[in-house]
Amino acid sequence: MSIWQDALTALAPQDCLLCGSVSGDALLCTDCAAELPRLPRTLCPICAEASPGGAICGACLKMPPQFDATLAAYRYSFPADKLVQALKYRRRLATADFFAAAMLAGPHPQGDTIVPLPLHPRRLAERGFNQSAEIARPLARKLKLPLQLDGCVRSRNTAPQASLPWKERRKNIRRAFECTLDLTGKSVIVVDDVMTTGATLDEFARTLKARGAMRVTNWVAVRTIRD
Repeated sequence: MSIWQDALTALAPQDCLLCGSVSGDALLCTDCAAELPRLPRTLCPICAEASPGGAICGACLKMPPQFDATLAAYRYSFPADKLVQALKYRRRLATADFFAAAMLAGPHPQGDTIVPLPLHPRRLAERGFNQSAEIARPLARKLKLPLQLDGCVRSRNTAPQASLPWKERRKNIRRAFECTLDLTGKSVIVVDDVMTTGATLDEFARTLKARGAMRVTNWVAVRTIRD
């Protein structure tokens, strides 16, 4: 940070997004940042659900998803859920950069290209931006990978997954995506803000593999973990 940026921060310090206390040039104050929920130490390497010893979980063994791996920064619980809501519903786009920095602080997936999970055009028009794309931009810049903002669409405006029982989500999202990219032999990194059951990302991975993708890795900001 330059001397001018230091001076600007001193004159106009930022308030913590979560508690409102002074946080300098950071999105969160030190106390709130320390309370962000960490993931369990041992996770299934495919779906990032808690798994003893970091082994492939029973669900992925019984019904392997279309994606091959998942990485996440935080667990989806308070106060990380408030950051997601601030990004999606209050248009606090600085939160996208915050999540990207947290994701970059952990293990990086290997891949040839980055594809943000697309929104349906109607929802994109209502929101004004795709939160997954906003998180993906700094990731692509840092990893020096191409960012595919066109070529994949959510063609069905499905009911929000969060409003449905877990067992109904896979049926709701079936055939919801289309892709015109040539992904033959490529390893694709899919970026999203939240992974809950994984049904949406599974269906999107199915679409990408139909276009030739060799491997699909999910890279998400937060992951719901079932207790």
